[in-house]
Amino acid sequence: MSTENSMEQKLSELRTQTLDMLASAAASAAQNAQTAQKELDELRIRILGKKGSLTEVLRGMGALPAEERPRVGQLVNDVRASLEEQFDIISEGICQGIKNERLRRERLDITLPGKKHPQGGLHPLTVVTDMLIDLFQNMGYDVVDGPEVETDYYLFEALNVPKDHPARDMQDTFYLGDNLLLRSQTSAAQIRTMEHRKPPIRIICPGRVFRVDNDATHSPVFHQLEGLVVDKGINICHLMGALEHMMHEIYGEDTKVRFRPSFFPFTEPSVEVDVSCQACGGDGCRMCKGTGWIEILGAGMVHPNVLSCCGIDPEEYSGFAFGIGLDRLAITRYKISDIRLLFENDRRFVEQFGGAL
Repeated sequence: MSTENSMEQKLSELRTQTLDMLASAAASAAQNAQTAQKELDELRIRILGKKGSLTEVLRGMGALPAEERPRVGQLVNDVRASLEEQFDIISEGICQGIKNERLRRERLDITLPGKKHPQGGLHPLTVVTDMLIDLFQNMGYDVVDGPEVETDYYLFEALNVPKDHPARDMQDTFYLGDNLLLRSQTSAAQIRTMEHRKPPIRIICPGRVFRVDNDATHSPVFHQLEGLVVDKGINICHLMGALEHMMHEIYGEDTKVRFRPSFFPFTEPSVEVDVSCQACGGDGCRMCKGTGWIEILGAGMVHPNVLSCCGIDPEEYSGFAFGIGLDRLAITRYKISDIRLLFENDRRFVEQFGGAL
C-alpha cells in the first residue's frame, strides 16, 4: 500500500472513530450534561489539539511525493473542518441541555401566592406621645423642644431649685463637667420659652431625659412631657380641669382622678396626680401595691420666683405647669410589667399594641 493510500485510510478511520465517540458523548449528555461537556472538551483536544491524532497524521505528509501533498493536505483540512463542525454541533446541544436543566431547576411558579413581609409598627411610647401631642394641640398648646445637654442654670437655678436640693445629687443627675449635665427633666425648655416669649403662653415639651436609675420601674433614659400655661387669671382650677381631661382621654371616662398635696421647688402649691389602677379597677393589686391608685404626674402653680427669673411679672401673670412620665403612662395604659421592655426593640412586643402600621 502506497504512503498516500495509507494516509487516506488513517484519515478515514480517524474520522469514523471520532464521529462514533461524538455520538456516544451526545447520548451521555442526556444523563449528565456537565460530565458530557467535560468529556467532549477532552476529546476535542485529543483529536484536534496540537498533539492530537489529526496532527500525528499530518506529520506523515513529509513522506508523500510533492505532487500529492496538496491533495492530501486538502483532504486533511476537509476532515478537520468536518470534525470541528460536529464538535460544535454536539457542544451546542450539550450547552442547551445544561441551560434547560437550570431553567427547570430554577423555574418560578408565578401562580403561587407571594411571601408576606412583616411590617413595622408604632412603639407604645410613640402612640402615647402622639396621642398627647394631638390632645394638647387641639387645646391650643404649641410643641417646643430643648437641648438634651443643659446648664445648671436652666435645669436648676432658674427653676428655683436650691443648691442643697436632693435633685442636684450625683446619684440622680448625670454631670458632664464645665457646668453641663444631661437634663433630668424637660422643664428647662419652659424657662427657655418664657425668656423669649411673653404671655399668653401655652406649650408642651416632649423629650428624652436622663437620671442615674435602672430597675423594673425606672430607666436611666426615659421620656417626659412637660406642660406650661402662663396668662392672666390662671388658677389651680384650670390646672385640675386640663389634667382631668387628659387622664380621661388617655385612660377612659370611667377613670377616677385624685389630686394630693405635694412639694416641688418650682411650683406653689404643688400636687401629685393619681388615677385609679387600670389593672384592678381600684380594688388593689400588685401593680398598685394594694392601694387602688397609680401615681402618674406632678404639677402645680408656677412659683412666682420662676416667673420673675424669666422677666414675667408675677403680680400680673400666673400659670400652671405639669410633668408626666411618658414611659409610666405607656406601661400603665398597656399594663406592661417591666419598663425595660420598652427599650428592647423586639417586634413581637410592639405588635401587641394598637400602633401597627
